[in-house]
Amino acid sequence: MDIQQIPSAIDPSQHQVGLVHIGLGAFHRAHQAMYLEKTLAQHGGDWMIASANIRSNYQLVEQLKAANYSYPVVEYTDSQHLVVREIKAIKQAFFAKDQQERQRLLAQMSTTSTKIVTLTVTEKGYYLSPSSGDLLLENPAVLHDIQHPDDPKTALGLIVNALKQRRAQGLPAFAVLSCDNMPHNGIRTKNAVLGMASAQDSSLATWIEAEVAFPSSMVDRIVPALSADDLQKIEADTGITTPTVVKCEAFCQWVVEDNFPLGRPQWESAGVQMVQDVSIYETMKLRMLNGSHSLLAYLGQLAGYQTVAHAMENTTVRAFLEHYMQQEVAPTLPTCKPQELMAYSQQLLTRFENDSLQHQLSQIAMDGSQKLPQRWLSGLIEQQQKQASSAATELGIAGWLFYIQQAAQQKTSINDPLEAELFALVLAQYSNSFELVSACLAQQDVFPPIMMTNRSLITRLASLFDALQRKESLLDLMQSACRSTNNNH
Repeated sequence: MDIQQIPSAIDPSQHQVGLVHIGLGAFHRAHQAMYLEKTLAQHGGDWMIASANIRSNYQLVEQLKAANYSYPVVEYTDSQHLVVREIKAIKQAFFAKDQQERQRLLAQMSTTSTKIVTLTVTEKGYYLSPSSGDLLLENPAVLHDIQHPDDPKTALGLIVNALKQRRAQGLPAFAVLSCDNMPHNGIRTKNAVLGMASAQDSSLATWIEAEVAFPSSMVDRIVPALSADDLQKIEADTGITTPTVVKCEAFCQWVVEDNFPLGRPQWESAGVQMVQDVSIYETMKLRMLNGSHSLLAYLGQLAGYQTVAHAMENTTVRAFLEHYMQQEVAPTLPTCKPQELMAYSQQLLTRFENDSLQHQLSQIAMDGSQKLPQRWLSGLIEQQQKQASSAATELGIAGWLFYIQQAAQQKTSINDPLEAELFALVLAQYSNSFELVSACLAQQDVFPPIMMTNRSLITRLASLFDALQRKESLLDLMQSACRSTNNNH
């Protein structure tokens, strides 16, 4: 086995905190913290990270404190080639569900040294309607922060409160950088923060709109949740037993809109792409990588697979994803060169085949109602308007609805903020699948209204749903989708 060890080259005592990060999970530790580690090693500066969890995983915060915030990242190119990287870029951590810790976090966000606040709170952490992009003002967590602005419990409430404190002290506003998989994540974060601020204090909202930068970013690295088997494998491969270890693929990418009024780390020296417009990169990644992942999550599980790499061993599954990326997604990305898209799709298929990651399809399947509008539905609508086939995407939608129905019938959670509404939809009495699909597409929290009026689309989705209920071979259905031509619409 080929193992490369890279010790940390920074002395945390020589650097102060310059960034606050909300969402102290495995992805943050393998991605943003890794880039900061490389940047600090080259250039120094006061750009250490103060990271916080605000709802769960108190244990991780305590484990990091006990390890003096040093932890290993194990990067697998495949099961025989890996790099063990020591990371020390996090200087402190908070568990902000605790009120005292929350006040310490707010104090750090409100201090002069904090110039950027970054986020990995997943799509649902922004409390935005997936279809309209508006803040869900009736959500209990949002309502709490509107009514108790000085005791916030959401990331949005924390940001608004810290900005309010900075404004009161005459301090300039920090930049807010979303690192979550959402299209135009800077704009969406701004909408969410302004929605929260407007509901609290209109003058504060006006100040935030004028003073706060919300750059967009695109992040890419596959970082699976660790299972007991993963921990055993890491110990067998490397001897590492520390509970804070992170496992990920070797590939890593970060594209950031360069808009930081108070300055920023020299990220580009660590390989970050600093650009004027992130949208081309994010749309390509959301539709190709994340869209393919979601197809695997639902159809792969229905076909009996548990991990991405296991599903990719099937040549029909691989051909299905290749068809989806090249025939259904590529035409919706006209600003990208065809050869660039071809190379990217082949690179993704190779990454999916990485046999060392054990990336669970059940993990990818979570929060489908929040993910699918940007991963599948926006591209599907573009294809529909061109009278072009979206057979693979349509099979994915039918598979998602069938997946929800099975979970509802078996009373197993799908880990989705709209779980109750979706379960009620698929369990209601319908005379046929056309009615069931119509009712689901009327769920405007997920589906754009234009889909609800497309009878031929509903008919095709109902037919696929029926085929899944009849337990027709999923592999046959995938092959049929690959044979679809642009003439069937």
